[in-house]
Amino acid sequence: MNPASRATPAPSDEPPESAEKPGDSYVQSFARGLSVIRAFNAERPEQTLTDVAAATGLTRAGARRILLTLQTLGYVEAEGRLFRLTPKILDLGFAYLTSMPFWNLAEPVMEQLSAEVHESCSAAVLDRTEIVYVLRVPTHKIMTINLSIGSRLPAYCTSMGRVLLSALDEPTLDATLGAMPLYAHTPRTVTDKDELKKIIAQVRQQGWSIIDQELEGGLISIAAPIRNRQGRVIAAMNISGNAQRTSAKQMVKAFLEPLQQAAQRVSEMVALRT
Repeated sequence: MNPASRATPAPSDEPPESAEKPGDSYVQSFARGLSVIRAFNAERPEQTLTDVAAATGLTRAGARRILLTLQTLGYVEAEGRLFRLTPKILDLGFAYLTSMPFWNLAEPVMEQLSAEVHESCSAAVLDRTEIVYVLRVPTHKIMTINLSIGSRLPAYCTSMGRVLLSALDEPTLDATLGAMPLYAHTPRTVTDKDELKKIIAQVRQQGWSIIDQELEGGLISIAAPIRNRQGRVIAAMNISGNAQRTSAKQMVKAFLEPLQQAAQRVSEMVALRT
């Protein structure tokens, strides 16, 4: 075989061949800019031009143009050869939070709920195969994962995820589960698609979900839906507990009713505002 045929292709500003072909309305330069922003994270808060190009698959020239544009707009700053995001980037996320009346309404209710049950309380929305935390009232540290607003977890093995998945119609649910990498986080994690569909159907029927150490050992979580005026599920609220303090049965007995009441209060307030 010719060695040249095994050579790694040069970075390109074009989307990979395996990517779904975008339509005429797709703005590729905008998509590239977002990919550069997403290249920065907790593990890579500062990067060189070469780092960004490698992380995004762009050419150095393409990555440079985007970085300098973001720098001109105030979203990126440079120190020597290193680039980093600025606090202004938070405007992009807070634009979503402030565009929805739900979040300001839910926070005091969640704080009251957390104080009542003495456990952590969170709210999340569904983003394709993951849940995204939009509010969190922590108490005891249960998870080794550091959760905050914007944190993401797989939907299939989280209580809020299953509540949100239960609101999908069957074709959308099948497509969503098919797009998920289902693997066992613990020996208790359900990874069989058919079994997950049965569990999600039960969640849909009963109106709440509980996870017993499927995401992380020792973590139990119970969740209920938050609905808009039309009755559509727009978010989920949960209470997280420690299996060493509370069993799943005890959690349902002690926490389900106050959780459902809190979720209902938020739903009613959302209905008045939308």
